[in-house]
Amino acid sequence: MKNENPEKVMKWLQSKPSLEDLGVEFPELRETVRQEIAEIVANGTLAELPAYLKRMSQTEKSLEKNFVGSRGDKKIATALVLQVVKTRIAHLSIKRHLVSEATGIEKGKVRFNLLNGYFAQRLLFANGLERKPVSLFMFRIVWPLIWQRRLLMPLVQPEGIYCFYSRQLVDAIAALIASRTCLEIAAGDGTLTRFLADSGVKITATDDHSWKHEVNYPEFVVKLDANEALREYSPEVVLCSWPPAGNTFERQVFRTRSVQLYIVVGSRHWFAAGNWDDYLQQSLFDFEEDKKLSCLVLPPGLDAAVYVFRRKHVG
Repeated sequence: MKNENPEKVMKWLQSKPSLEDLGVEFPELRETVRQEIAEIVANGTLAELPAYLKRMSQTEKSLEKNFVGSRGDKKIATALVLQVVKTRIAHLSIKRHLVSEATGIEKGKVRFNLLNGYFAQRLLFANGLERKPVSLFMFRIVWPLIWQRRLLMPLVQPEGIYCFYSRQLVDAIAALIASRTCLEIAAGDGTLTRFLADSGVKITATDDHSWKHEVNYPEFVVKLDANEALREYSPEVVLCSWPPAGNTFERQVFRTRSVQLYIVVGSRHWFAAGNWDDYLQQSLFDFEEDKKLSCLVLPPGLDAAVYVFRRKHVG
């Protein structure tokens, strides 16, 4: 496979080969990824895994731009395809590791049994992996009945799902935004924007689409990175759910003059989400955790937190 042209490799990748198949065709890349992940895990910094995947995607995106600029240079095309393969191997390897850590099962397919799967599907999803606003009343009744609930997040996180939004959370955020224009950055599959739009909020979802191996981007999620989106839309309110730890784009939110309110759905753990250096260094916004909103992010045990940044008004 490695000796075939990039077009054939890309076509093969569309068949979604397994981690084992990728390892057979690209053993050196599989071993490189194994060593890189092992080093992260050995250092006890599992929170670095999303950043590791993000760097992979950024490298891939850079190679894509170089390939377009080179008008089809074969060396760049080969490098791009190898990076695509490496990124795919990394995603599948980390998914397997997370599932193994959470379940203690290292081999075989991990899934809910029929009853647990039925309860989880009806409670959390509208169709397939399409999330729905969750009724807190029903959650409190059904969640204790799902005895395999520790499997949920390890199974859905590799699909770009980091939490579930209660109907009460959506309503509360919609009330904070009110009639102001809102922009969601790094929106992923746009679930939160979809919920808020259904509640009457004037909101646009944007994302740079760099996590396409993990996220299925719907058409309404505009392909723009955060900096471009902030310049183009000049929003009054900005929303971001689970921004990557140590990202470089949130600082632009604080520099955008139109922004009066910034809402972050993330984690209480500084290493897990958000750029806390920028949060603490910026001086134009007051911010605090809204603990009432934090309790409306599901499921419990995520240590989720909702932070609200409000622009200071001088004089």
